[in-house]
Amino acid sequence: MRLSTVILPIRRWHEGGREVWQRAEELGFHTAYTYDHLSWRVPFREGPWFGALPTLTAAASATDRMRLGTLVTSPNFRHPVTLAKELISLDDISDGRVTLGIGAGSAGGFDATALLPEGAQPWTPRERADRFAEFVPLLDRLLTEDAVTHEGRFFSAGDVRNIPGCLQRPRLPFAVAATGPRGLKLAARHGQAWVTTGDPKLFAEGTPDQSLEAIRGQVAKLGSACEEIGRDAGELGKTLLTGFTPDRPLDSLDAFVDFAGRHTELGIDEIVLHWPIAGTQFAADEKVFEQIASEGLAQLGNRG
Repeated sequence: MRLSTVILPIRRWHEGGREVWQRAEELGFHTAYTYDHLSWRVPFREGPWFGALPTLTAAASATDRMRLGTLVTSPNFRHPVTLAKELISLDDISDGRVTLGIGAGSAGGFDATALLPEGAQPWTPRERADRFAEFVPLLDRLLTEDAVTHEGRFFSAGDVRNIPGCLQRPRLPFAVAATGPRGLKLAARHGQAWVTTGDPKLFAEGTPDQSLEAIRGQVAKLGSACEEIGRDAGELGKTLLTGFTPDRPLDSLDAFVDFAGRHTELGIDEIVLHWPIAGTQFAADEKVFEQIASEGLAQLGNRG
C-alpha cells in the first residue's frame, strides 16, 4: 500500500504554498498530487486557485524524493500537443518524478465551459467519452514518439516534435480515472494505474459497506477490461482518491487503518488523502492527519 496526498492549489507559493509541499515530503507521502482545473467548486470558486502545472514545477524544485502528479487532467481545457510539451518539461525538471492522472472531465468544476461561447452547454457524457478516447492515445504517442502527425475528429497534430521525450521511459505513467466501460478500456490499454473516487451516488446517503461493494464492482469491471485485451490487471496500480465516499478515514488513526485495510482487500494499492483545508469539505484535524501520514501504513501492516 502507498499513501499519497492531494494538495489543492489555493495558496500563494511564498505565503505557505512551498511549505505545504515540503511538509508532504517530510511526512513520507509517496506522491503529492494537485487538481488540474481552472477553478473548482464552491467555496473554492470564489477564492485563490493557481495553475496545476506551474505549481507542480515549483514543487519539483522544492522537493527531492516525493513523486508529483495531477488528479486529474482532462480535455476540458487541455490539448494533447501543448500538454505533452509541458509534461516532458516537467518530467525533466522533476528528475522523472511525474505521474499524469487523467480523466474525461465532467460538467462540474466550472471549467467545463470556460473555453466555450457564452451560453453554450457543457459537453454531454458521450461527447466527453468521445474526446477522451481520442485524447489519451494521441497523448501517448506524443510522449513516446519524436515526431507525430495526427488528424482526428477533435484533435490534430502536424509534424509535432517532442525531442528528447520523457526522462521516464517509454513515457511518464498515466493514472486513468474511469468507471464507465469506455474509460476502463482506456485504462486497461494505456494506464499504468487506475483511479476511482468510488460511486458518487453513495456519497451523501450511502453507507461505507455499500461504497465498498461499489468499488469492488469497479475493480471487477477493470479486470474484465484488461482480460479483453490480454493484459494482467495486476500490472495496473489501483488508486482511491478519498473524500467522495461515505467513509470518514481522517477521523482518527484507527478509522484510517480500518478504511485502508478494507480497501486493500479489494486490490486498492494507493490511497490519496486531501490535505486538510479548514472550513471546507476537506476540513480535518491536522494533528490526526499527520499521525496518519507518519504511522498509518505501519499500523496497517500490523492489522489483524
